[in-house]
Amino acid sequence: MTERSFVDTNILVYAHDKSAGAKQIMAADLLDQGIQTGRLVLSTQVFQEFFASAVKKLGIDPAVARRTIELYGTLQVVTIDLPDILAAIDLQRLHHYSFWDALIIRAAQSARCSILYTEDLQHGQIIDGLKVVNPFL
Repeated sequence: MTERSFVDTNILVYAHDKSAGAKQIMAADLLDQGIQTGRLVLSTQVFQEFFASAVKKLGIDPAVARRTIELYGTLQVVTIDLPDILAAIDLQRLHHYSFWDALIIRAAQSARCSILYTEDLQHGQIIDGLKVVNPFL
């Protein structure tokens, strides 16, 4: 990871999903690269979604999921605030993204990221200078 990069929730979930096979390895490697280079960015939304998915879908103990978030919290974390929510609403209205995807896009933009790693948006798409990359392709 050479550029400042935002990681969507699905990447974090796959990295901790023992049944995800190759996706787990790829997601874990991506996160490791981002941690080592210091270019990984997450958001409070990603943490909330990760906690819900980790506990409900992956069966991870809530205390372990909490500790995982605490560790990732030492990286750069975008805190979602009212201007981000309003900007996400505008993105949703103008470009018809889901609101939650628009909020992820907005968080990545506010952190001045060049890349958004996700499988939820179109690979290769450029959104106001932010490149969408599906790391599993």
